[in-house]
Amino acid sequence: MSEIKIGDKAPDFELIETLENTWKLSDHLGGKNILLLFFPLAYSPPCTEELCGIRDGFNEFQSLDAEVIAVSIDHPFVLDAWKKELELPFSLLSDFNTDVCRSFGACHTSLGPLKGVAKRSAFVIDNEGVIRYQWISDDPGVLPNIDEIRQVLDGLK
Repeated sequence: MSEIKIGDKAPDFELIETLENTWKLSDHLGGKNILLLFFPLAYSPPCTEELCGIRDGFNEFQSLDAEVIAVSIDHPFVLDAWKKELELPFSLLSDFNTDVCRSFGACHTSLGPLKGVAKRSAFVIDNEGVIRYQWISDDPGVLPNIDEIRQVLDGLK
């Protein structure tokens, strides 16, 4: 698969939100812009810091007309428990089989002893499904630049 880049149409996907519900990208197009975050593993300190930072600035993302979605390879039960514990006001999706992180070019071949873990990354997808911002880190300890993301979202209003 060729690498996706800014200006490309985002690959459509459907992932597990809870064992009863799924979340499909194409069902959410046409309304808000989407901030799609991939993170390596729930409960890790950098992932907790990143998602709590998004939670704490959530009102600003809403005012920028953005829907926030965070994805990892963790099991839906783990993500559900972590979401409740951190009181996250946005969806956590399970890419347990790594199909989506791979389609976005955001998957570690190996991270220490683990294989197929999502790379920490951020994508802004406009309401027509076009990627307007892309950031992917090979270093799981580096967090995305939230100010850059806010600027891109503000430019799409």
